Amino acid sequence: MAADEIAALIREGIPDAEVEITDLAGDGDHYAARVTAASFAGMSRVKQHQAVYAALGGRMGGVLHALQLTTGVPK
Repeated sequence: MAADEIAALIREGIPDAEVEITDLAGDGDHYAARVTAASFAGMSRVKQHQAVYAALGGRMGGVLHALQLTTGVPK
């Protein structure tokens, strides 16, 4: 799965998200994502992560092997 596809899925599912994707291993299989969104305000970190996973539509563990996730509210 390509980094731009991951970012597009997250932005589609969380329209106000700012997304940064980094390929950790250079293999197109292990990524880090930094996702910030005003809509995360008042959500626990777990709920924020669940929102990102929901935006990815079940691709985690299948098409997308590994995703190191950092979420938060813009400053």
